[in-house]
Amino acid sequence: METKVIKSTAKKKSYVVEGATLKCNQGDKKSELCVTPNHGIYIRDKSQANINDFVPMKNIKAFGKCKSLANPTVAAATAANKDKLKKMPCIPAITMQWIAGKTDVLIGKFPALLNTSTIMCTYAGKITIEKDGQG
Repeated sequence: METKVIKSTAKKKSYVVEGATLKCNQGDKKSELCVTPNHGIYIRDKSQANINDFVPMKNIKAFGKCKSLANPTVAAATAANKDKLKKMPCIPAITMQWIAGKTDVLIGKFPALLNTSTIMCTYAGKITIEKDGQG
């Protein structure tokens, strides 16, 4: 009888800090998370993030060029380009908190941000955390 080993693809959860690497599936570059230092909690001298660190261009910077046709500038540029996709500069349009923070650990009155948390851009982009910033 053969024994199969199944490897878990689940990501080990960790806390996210200033400088974490972010990726949007509609952008062509990665970005870094900026955390306001007023939370008062630090890991390895870096401010720990919470689910409320989602403000566009303050906490979440641009992801290079956007390819989502849900983005009005991309749609207009693509239409003007005879319907051939024309990527345009990313300006994140985020209106709600990160999803799936650690609810039993509060950082500045809000749940701690985990490396498995995600957030959506209004322009159909799913933003994930590639590196927690601790290393």
